[in-house]
Amino acid sequence: MRVLVVTAVPVERDAVTRAFGGEPQVRSVPGAEIHRAGGFDVLAGGAGPAAAAASAAFALASAPVPYELIVSAGIGGGFAPAPLGSIVVASGIVAADLGAETPDGFVPVTGLGFGRDRYLPPAALVRAVASATGAVSGEVLTVSTVTGSAARCAALLAAHPGAVAEAMEGAGVAEAAERFGVPVLELRAVSNAVGPRDRAAWRIGEALSALTVAFGKIAPVLEGWTGHDRHLD
Repeated sequence: MRVLVVTAVPVERDAVTRAFGGEPQVRSVPGAEIHRAGGFDVLAGGAGPAAAAASAAFALASAPVPYELIVSAGIGGGFAPAPLGSIVVASGIVAADLGAETPDGFVPVTGLGFGRDRYLPPAALVRAVASATGAVSGEVLTVSTVTGSAARCAALLAAHPGAVAEAMEGAGVAEAAERFGVPVLELRAVSNAVGPRDRAAWRIGEALSALTVAFGKIAPVLEGWTGHDRHLD
């Protein structure tokens, strides 16, 4: 099947393509490169939801053959029970800070009567990927500002008790996928714990290695995800 993987930065893109060995085929597109390996097209689309949405939309619109699945992938911060180096797969992709502050607290964009703050990947595919990789499944939060305090971590968990990770691109990729009618998946390797910012405790190298291993395991799952399976979600 035709799969587009969107990461934020080149080191994440390269971690994905390493899962398939050899040198990827590189195709230049305006403002970016698409690296093809193992039948997957992998794009480093930029950091943050806006860059991710724009890059994903451009890739979807310009593809010579339509994609059947788009995956937001990379490293991210983990909430318990997702330890450092583990893999998480999103059962829901949530734009956690898209909305408005009010005297009564934060109101998500949907509560304001417009926009969308939640996207649901295909449930059967999430289960299959979690089984193949040993991933923790739960909500992955998309934030425009990475959490750096215990108070912010507590606020996010109070609003989203099912959250297992936070990152900066998933909702942008999901919004593009939604507009093109393409299913979306989000896969993250945990490089740090969400909470007080402590760069010395981050394990970026370990997380990138875990991402490589995970894509090696999910490739057969994605290839076997048939149209029949999609209708079961």
